[in-house]
Amino acid sequence: MTLPLKGLKVLDFTTLLPGPYATQLLADMGAEVLRIESPTRPDLVKFMPPIVGGVSAAHASLNRNKDCIAMDLKNDQAKEIIYKLIKDYDIVIEQFRPGVMKRLGLDYESLVKIQPKLIYCSITGYGQTGPLKDRAGHDINYLALSGLASYSGRKETGPILSGTQIADIAGGSHHAVIAIQAAIIQRSVTGAGQYLDISMSDAALALTTMFGASALAGGKTPELGGEMLNGGLFYDYYETADGRHLSLGSLEPVFATKVLAALGMTDWMSKLADQRPEVQHEVRCKFADVFIQQTLDHWVVIFEPLDACVEPVLTTNEAFKHPHFIERDMIAKAYDANGNSIPQLNSALPFREEKVHQAGKVLGADTNSVLESIGYTQIEIDKLKENKCVK
Repeated sequence: MTLPLKGLKVLDFTTLLPGPYATQLLADMGAEVLRIESPTRPDLVKFMPPIVGGVSAAHASLNRNKDCIAMDLKNDQAKEIIYKLIKDYDIVIEQFRPGVMKRLGLDYESLVKIQPKLIYCSITGYGQTGPLKDRAGHDINYLALSGLASYSGRKETGPILSGTQIADIAGGSHHAVIAIQAAIIQRSVTGAGQYLDISMSDAALALTTMFGASALAGGKTPELGGEMLNGGLFYDYYETADGRHLSLGSLEPVFATKVLAALGMTDWMSKLADQRPEVQHEVRCKFADVFIQQTLDHWVVIFEPLDACVEPVLTTNEAFKHPHFIERDMIAKAYDANGNSIPQLNSALPFREEKVHQAGKVLGADTNSVLESIGYTQIEIDKLKENKCVK
């Protein structure tokens, strides 16, 4: 089956995580992505160990199935190259602070004059408007201002860091891809592109959806360890005798009944249903006392046959080898320019075809071929390199 975005061309001006992961998703769905990289300000992700094929494993994954050209956008000749390229592109994604692309002459208003059907997506921390639009930030800051961090953690410890970047990925990458795909559909009806302003802090605020809706409607402000899904109930992680952990998510009576039967605690059902904080604290302490008595392997043997919402907390390497993810084809292979195989996480999207992934490339790997494709001669390319416009 042909991938759904085959034929679409994306010009990617992003670095680090939010933009590159968004364009990875687009490339995984068949879009042709050309990454514009600075020859003087390298993407820091490239240097995260381990290094494979001349770049980091993270960079090789985030930028798979993309071509790349090294270009100094501040060079006077760079704008001319982008103007030639954009005639043949559908989508632009950029991740600079508001106003940067305008100063470079590469903002939506400039490029849409050349490509009227252009879909132009900007991903920033705080959006293109508002009092914080020019402020620097990272994932932790967007989660803090959105309120998500205020009830993610324990009363004893305060807010905790997540193992993945929620605002960057769920907020920036995913919202950008959703908006771009919606704009593609709208363009097929109207014939017109549009500008998309994606704010990671806006998206983080939107992600408070359940508890945020309750608070807006006059309910109480969600608290650390005080809600049904953040430690207020027995729904939690529990340590085992070997220092590992088990996840217990058996909220519904049908699942809770199975858990209590397996643990010989059938007389605790009424307490599980009692949501008073002091009772739930007693329940959590009881579960903690029980689970700490045996190893994780012991509990896996007990609960694996049961459909009871109880699963082991796996390490990433254990997850990679889990039969479920193996059967779901979640581990893929990519190949670098030298033909070396690099294991990577596969796309979780349902659009796949039998093809070999191309790992993210070294800086400027496609500079010559890209410039040749828009009419530059080798002499002209050499001159651009001499003038440090491209590399």
